[in-house]
Amino acid sequence: MTPGRTRPHVSRATRVAQLDTSHTPAEVVTLRDVSVDYEGIPALEHVNLSIYENDFVGIIGPNGGGKSTLLKVILGLVSPRQGEVELWGQPLQKNVQRIGYVPQDASFDKRFPIAVWNVVLLGRLSRKHILRPYDSQDKAKAMEALETVGMAELRKRPIGSLSGGQQQRALIARALVNDTSLLLLDEPMANVDSTAQEEFYSLLSRLRRKMAIMMVSHDLSAISVNVDKVACLNKTLYYHGSKEIPPDDIEAAYGCPVELLAHGMPHRVLRKHD
Repeated sequence: MTPGRTRPHVSRATRVAQLDTSHTPAEVVTLRDVSVDYEGIPALEHVNLSIYENDFVGIIGPNGGGKSTLLKVILGLVSPRQGEVELWGQPLQKNVQRIGYVPQDASFDKRFPIAVWNVVLLGRLSRKHILRPYDSQDKAKAMEALETVGMAELRKRPIGSLSGGQQQRALIARALVNDTSLLLLDEPMANVDSTAQEEFYSLLSRLRRKMAIMMVSHDLSAISVNVDKVACLNKTLYYHGSKEIPPDDIEAAYGCPVELLAHGMPHRVLRKHD
């Protein structure tokens, strides 16, 4: 050390943090043996699932396989017949406000004169009485969410005048205004063109640095490229904690050869699992 210079003080906690570079991700969603019935008809059967912070999980499966039901169970909108649901290791009700949700059918009358800004602010209603005016914190959170999705400059535009991709980004902003730590997306690409889809997945790639993302989709080729883990659901969940699913699992869920799944094209969507 140079004479006359003192060593900078580093606290013990800082030294320990510097030595311990490993980090065990926190478990965000835990489902244990979850089953759901609708009027006696099984929708989910014995589902077990763990999702960790910064995971980007794609949920695939045939129509009627329970994908939307699975999201609603995590949101607390559907109660299981049996099983347990935890968020961040606690009962669901304690942390459900940390979830952002973009539903499958977010269509609306394009003639309705509501601006993007007001759509995003609606996401703050869960934190206040419906008749109480928005305060400065609500407005700051709305602006932060709009800037995150690249929509701040369009905040005064009627949402019905936007393209499908812009509308989806506005709806994601609405889902982000409550310090979201888990983002659930149900078929978000339904009305989005290919160019906007690339921008959308780029946005999700940035968001997953701050939160876990779970996305339901029928687009298997896009799922296989953009997510890092894939689950296949047809009442029963096939999930191995990676993006590689054995072809037998996919064929069991879809009831047809895996090569015929992506838009009817005869090519394998996921790499063959040894």
